[in-house]
Amino acid sequence: ESAENKETGDFVSKASEAYFDGEMLRGNTYSIKITDYKVIPAGQKGNEYSDNSVIAFWYDTIVSPDYNDDKKIDPTSAWIFNFSVVQDNDKNKVNKLNVASLPDDKFRDSQLAEIKPGGTVSNAVSYELTDDTTPVNLIAESFGTEFGSKEFSIK
Repeated sequence: ESAENKETGDFVSKASEAYFDGEMLRGNTYSIKITDYKVIPAGQKGNEYSDNSVIAFWYDTIVSPDYNDDKKIDPTSAWIFNFSVVQDNDKNKVNKLNVASLPDDKFRDSQLAEIKPGGTVSNAVSYELTDDTTPVNLIAESFGTEFGSKEFSIK
């Protein structure tokens, strides 16, 4: 992928144009691309500390080459500020899932790394499931604005 193609394909020109297509959340200062996901049963590698299965997402946070704000961008904060995960198995309330432990040790030292303009840092995040059948809805949103969502099967 050429740098020119990357710049036009990975970002939108204004924050108001941000959107999530189910694979990539495109923003104007940074974008988040989901590279993989899987359900990890309790006790398995990547989910050693929970009594429940977790859904884990691997992703890249890509910072725009022309980003020059003084706010530092790290992969964990970028994800947490933009995504919520819902397992719709409660008839009375929205069941937002809780973040679980880091599912991939290789990101232990980079999960809070400051990303340079034009840089990309990979990371992973997991959420504790409340049952092992109901699909999970990943919702891209920020400050009340929804950018899109995608349903992930957990079976």
